[in-house]
This record gives sequence, C-alpha cells and structure tokens, in this order.
Amino acid sequence: MCNFLRNKEELAISYAKRAIEEVQQGKKGRINAIWLEISGCFGEVISLLNGDEPDVLYMLKEFVNMIFFGSINGDEGQESYERIFEILDTEYIFLVCGAVPLRDNGLFTTVATYNGRKITAMEAVETIAKNAKYIISVGTCACYGGPTAARPNISNGVSISEFLKRDDIIRIPGCPANPVWTMGTLGYITSYGMPEVDSDGRPKAYYGETIHDNCPRRRFFDNGIFAKKFGDPECLFSLGCRGPITYAYCPVSRWNGTDNWPIGDNTNCIGCAGPKFPDGTEPFVKYGGA
Repeated sequence: MCNFLRNKEELAISYAKRAIEEVQQGKKGRINAIWLEISGCFGEVISLLNGDEPDVLYMLKEFVNMIFFGSINGDEGQESYERIFEILDTEYIFLVCGAVPLRDNGLFTTVATYNGRKITAMEAVETIAKNAKYIISVGTCACYGGPTAARPNISNGVSISEFLKRDDIIRIPGCPANPVWTMGTLGYITSYGMPEVDSDGRPKAYYGETIHDNCPRRRFFDNGIFAKKFGDPECLFSLGCRGPITYAYCPVSRWNGTDNWPIGDNTNCIGCAGPKFPDGTEPFVKYGGA
C-alpha cells in the first residue's frame, strides 16, 4: 500500500484508538450501547468480530458498554432481552443491522419471546430507537434495504430510516461494513459526539470519496488501459466495476489488514455500499464495457 493510502488508513483507525485512550485516562466514560440484529445475513456481525485494530473484545472492554448484542450475549431468551429495558432511560447508542420486514405486521422476523409474546423486529427497533441518543444503521440492508429488500422483497423489508421516518440516523453501509468504519464511528461519538456526515447520513471520514478515487488501479483508468478478463492487472471498469459511483473506503481500510477486498482479489466492485445495491447495480459483471 502506498504511503498516501497508508496515512488515510491510520487516520481511519485513529478514532477508535483515541476513544480508548480517553476512556483509559478518565476523560470519557464508557457509553451504553445496544446492537440489534434483525433481517439480514449477519455478515455485519462476522465482519465486526474479525476486526483487529482494535479487535471487538478490546472495544467492548475499553470504550463501549454493550448491554445487548444477541450473537455474543452470555445469556439468552427473555433474560437476555430484558437487558435492553435496563438502559432505556440512560444515554445510549443504538446500532442495528438488517432491514425491517413489514409484511404480516412484522412477523417475518422476530427477535425475542417476551412474557410469552413474540417481539418483532418492528417493535424492537421502535422501542429501542425512541430514546437513543444516536442511532447507527450498520450494513447496506439496514441503511438502504439492501439484499433483504431486493426483488421480489416478499417480506416487504425496508431500511431503518424508512421505517422510523427519521433523517438523523447515521448510515454505515457495506455488505458487510468494514469493522474499522463501525468502530471508528463509535470511537468518534465517544470522543467528540456526532460525526460529520454527508447528505445521506454517512460519516465523511469513511464515505467522503469513491472507491475509484483511491483505487490502486486508477492509473490504468486515467491512461485508458482496461482489463479484458478477470485476473488481468489493469482497470476493471470495462468489466462492470462500480467503483466510480460507490462511496466507501474499501481501498483504504481493508479487511483484516490484507488485500481482502474485491479489486485486491482481481474482481470488480459491485457497488455493495451504495443505495441502489443490489438491484440497481446489476449486472455485476458486464463484458465489453460498463
């Protein structure tokens, strides 16, 4: 990775590290948080658990007091769900991944059984969001509907913003979202408060430029040199790359500190962090020009 991208990567990671330092020095307290998983593939959770700078355990111990996180809670069932009610009158962050199914009064997705009654994603999101100081939708399904709401959308899934009819929700799209973006946003909130976001609610620190702007193959594009097949080292635009229309820091903060991202693995960007994914970015591959 060139020094220019490496400097950007260090800046992207710095927000979480700054928050940890301030909590350790007693300048800030650990803020309460709830992570709710609803209708999605759980890729956001897996991505977060694979974070390494900092890793998720360090994050949970040092600067976020995660009251409820279904996939990693030590308890389960009603006992676990009751944790949520303990902090609804406190200051807390609400993180949610997955779209909200509206069909059949939300019974396409239930998140708990409470006093013998099924709690739908609709009810849980509405209850938790009501008093949350910050709401963060993590992943493209939560941000825009994503694959959960793709044709034919039999569950009538919608984004968190559409369901709550609010425009103050922080969006961290991606399929899945990079753990650096999620933890960095949490870190910024802990240290400074509301991050600067674009007109779509995305933190500018991670969504201020397109993938095309930072792509290591950009020099080929600028010189009109395009790959003819996957595996070629040149620009993938002619094969359908959606990097020019997709705002995300994939080339900067990569997964697990490796080349583990589409273009690094010789496949094109399919625009998974964009508001039109997946229906609006198909076909994902297009030979003979994008």
